[in-house]
Amino acid sequence: MTGPVRKMLAVLSAMRRAYGLRTKRRRHLLRAFRSRKVLEVVKDRTGSIRRHDILCFMSVRNEALRLPHFLDHHRKLGVDHFLIVENDSSDDTRAYLAAQPDVSLWHTAASYRRSRFGLDWVTWLQMRYGHGHWTLTLDADEILIYPYWQTRNLRALTAWLADQGIESMGTMMLDLYPEGPLSEAQIEPGGNPLSVLQWFDAGNYTVQVQDRMRNLWIQGGPRRRLFFGADPRRAPTLNKIPLVRWNRRYAYVNSTHSMLPPRLNEVYVTDGGERISGLLLHTKFLPEIIDKSAEEKTRKQHFENSALYQTYYDSLISDPVLWCAQSERLSGWRRLEALGLMSRGGWI
Repeated sequence: MTGPVRKMLAVLSAMRRAYGLRTKRRRHLLRAFRSRKVLEVVKDRTGSIRRHDILCFMSVRNEALRLPHFLDHHRKLGVDHFLIVENDSSDDTRAYLAAQPDVSLWHTAASYRRSRFGLDWVTWLQMRYGHGHWTLTLDADEILIYPYWQTRNLRALTAWLADQGIESMGTMMLDLYPEGPLSEAQIEPGGNPLSVLQWFDAGNYTVQVQDRMRNLWIQGGPRRRLFFGADPRRAPTLNKIPLVRWNRRYAYVNSTHSMLPPRLNEVYVTDGGERISGLLLHTKFLPEIIDKSAEEKTRKQHFENSALYQTYYDSLISDPVLWCAQSERLSGWRRLEALGLMSRGGWI
């Protein structure tokens, strides 16, 4: 095969891939538009949203324990308004959120799994309210931090990103855990999960670039170490893109792990430099994970192939100790940067 022929075939392949991804993105947007019919307004305060406000989107279920600290942390970072879908909680989640003056709230009893794990609902709200805004898309067990987060708020960060021509910022999800069994990491409702989840795995992470959409694929941490050692490729994906200057034509593909159009996934550089990145401190491993794992074995709402995760849930139900001799105690962001887990990427 001659060089010109190979080049032509490569061009045709790239065109087919681009067309396929455009079609996929439009299909996701159509699904999101249709999903609006299952969302019932509980409190609509979107009329208070201003042109330059920073917005946070999420779907939640039974998160009354975490939400006070989650909202307080992200308010202090600079989030102006939270747009939240509550998925048929059995605790005080709905009542608590409805009482918050900076929260607009929708309720649905529809299937979380059949909504692309809540993405259809959230994407509709982003299409309707997020266009032109810097947006965060988070789970209730994720706490965003980034370089200088204690002294520079999201408005300063997003202004710098805009000056650099950057539309999206990547993060790694850092699993936090207690020193002893999960059942011992007790907090009061509304307490700070970081007061009991103070340890993490400093190494053992692998990073790849997925060719099709150019997104990162990061795996590792305590879940791969303890629960997926025999088949590490099945371990949870840790890379996320939570901070985006939103456009109504954008869509997340798989949680916030990847996006379309694919240029938004390029939250890294390939020339030997560094791109700014943050961390999502993952507070999943509070004692309630034991009961939630038992419930999820029956509900089967959180993984595409839930049968593959039955052993994972069984392990969590057994109240394991995630700590090991190589675990490191959480400290300041500069130590996390020194470990290579986040980067200033030129922001000084």
